[in-house]
Amino acid sequence: MNRVFLGELISEALAVFIIIAFGDSVAAMYLLYDPSPYLHAYWGVCIVWGLGVTVAIYATGSVSGTHANPAVTLALATYRAFPWKKVVPYWGAQIVGGILGAALVYALYYPVIDHFNDVHQLTRGAGGAAGVFFTAPAPGITVWHAFSDEIILTAILVFGIFTVTEQYNEMAPGANFGALIIGFLVAAIGASMGYLEAWAINPARDLGPRLFAYMAGWHEAALPAAGHYWWVPVVGPLIGGLLGATVYEYLIYPFLPAQLRAQQQALQAKVEEDTIIMGK
Repeated sequence: MNRVFLGELISEALAVFIIIAFGDSVAAMYLLYDPSPYLHAYWGVCIVWGLGVTVAIYATGSVSGTHANPAVTLALATYRAFPWKKVVPYWGAQIVGGILGAALVYALYYPVIDHFNDVHQLTRGAGGAAGVFFTAPAPGITVWHAFSDEIILTAILVFGIFTVTEQYNEMAPGANFGALIIGFLVAAIGASMGYLEAWAINPARDLGPRLFAYMAGWHEAALPAAGHYWWVPVVGPLIGGLLGATVYEYLIYPFLPAQLRAQQQALQAKVEEDTIIMGK
């Protein structure tokens, strides 16, 4: 493994670590305290998750591009020429980052977690305080409905990421402002649809902390989870990311004026080159 690729993997792990450090910590603040400081300010929870993404992009974007999400990596490999040989290593690094981020949150909050479970007569094995680390469907949401939700929510996320980062999109934010817009997009998805099943929209965001929680005493509550739910926030986002990228590639990208101009210029240059060659 060369130094550059090692740096990319470290960058991806660090990006997810940052996201989980902020996100799972705000989940702890939201769930474990009574009264919750976010009881009437859920938008604050969403903003913290979004700003975690923004900070991660600014910190690591120059090294790896900050995929920080297996669904994004898969979409970029499919439509943006990201090397397929890097996909699985990126996924591994992202999940490791999720595990380490959850470990940090646990180190900070384990006394509060234990107190919460004692007060509410809960155990980790029964899922007490599990919402700090991983997602679950809300009351009334079935596993299969949650699966479709994760597909749709992640499609929105990746569609937005492709929009913000597209070089031919003349309306895309400039001067490195895209990181903030992507963070706001994550926050907006959470604020509008997050209560369905806690808007994982990122396999590493859920699976990494879920693996840590399994090792930290939540056991079957984490894996396989009630209703064998664990696969939903993994498979759903992967499908959704491809869906969102596909929608962008076929319904928006072909009609971007700057892209059409570049295509026309390339064609004209080819014609001129052929003319010169034939003239010789």
